[in-house]
Amino acid sequence: MAKFARRAVVLLLVLAVAVFLLPAEKTPATGQWLSRLGLEPKVARIGRLDVRYVRKGQGPAVILLHGLASSIYSWADVIGPLSERFDVIALDLPGFGASSKPADLSFADYEPTLLGLMEALGVPKAHFVGNSGGGAVALVMAARARDRVDHVVILDSAGFNLKPGERPFLATLLANRAAGAFADRLPVKRLMTRLFLRRVIQDETRITDERIDEYVAPFLSPGAMVSVRSLLLSRVEEGFVKDLASVQAKTLVLWGRFDPWLPLAHADRFVAEIKGARKVVLETGHMPQEERPAEVARLIGDFLIS
Repeated sequence: MAKFARRAVVLLLVLAVAVFLLPAEKTPATGQWLSRLGLEPKVARIGRLDVRYVRKGQGPAVILLHGLASSIYSWADVIGPLSERFDVIALDLPGFGASSKPADLSFADYEPTLLGLMEALGVPKAHFVGNSGGGAVALVMAARARDRVDHVVILDSAGFNLKPGERPFLATLLANRAAGAFADRLPVKRLMTRLFLRRVIQDETRITDERIDEYVAPFLSPGAMVSVRSLLLSRVEEGFVKDLASVQAKTLVLWGRFDPWLPLAHADRFVAEIKGARKVVLETGHMPQEERPAEVARLIGDFLIS
């Protein structure tokens, strides 16, 4: 025990020295993909929050919701194909990307924020598509704002792992104040981002420098880590699973066979809980839209017009 304590003290001293000696991480240049797609990000003030979004195409409205530690960029290769048939709206959820990062962010902020954004953009009803944590938000909308939601597509959705003891390692780490204090100060966010992407993306050829930059940049902005930590520590509605039975929207469950965080059994649980839901399994990791964007865009588009 004494030997372990000495090692812990040494590690803490090394980390403390690193905080002062290692150079701070520089925020990489991002956004080139927006120019390639001809997208112009805009910001809407919704209550106390600024929400960055992009919009492209015409037709029925589709709102795309990214997952934990992600941003609009998660849908970069899906927005174009979907916009050929739909009015596509992709946003940075509060706490992520270039949207507001309040120190007291809560999961409960998302429903009123989305309803406010729909009002601001003149969208009375929309299809909702969400990956990971964004899938959980989409299902909350479908259960509690049924008149504003048409079809729902969830990709490797959170929902059965929202309580602290059930979360993936990344969420647990980000929510830990002690670990977070060092992570906030150490210039390791790029390394952590690369490791995170290697963990959740099956096809490593998709892990480009641009993808790493787009993921790491938001977490280098002031208040980002504090805001995410607040979100993860906020009270998750205990009625989430019960709410699934009240989802009336036609629902498609897309799931990556090699998801290291959320097993296929979770997809089956969603199908069992949501009346009429059906499942499609893809040969990907946790974020199918980033590994197989053309296939995902086709599946989503065909389902939304069915």
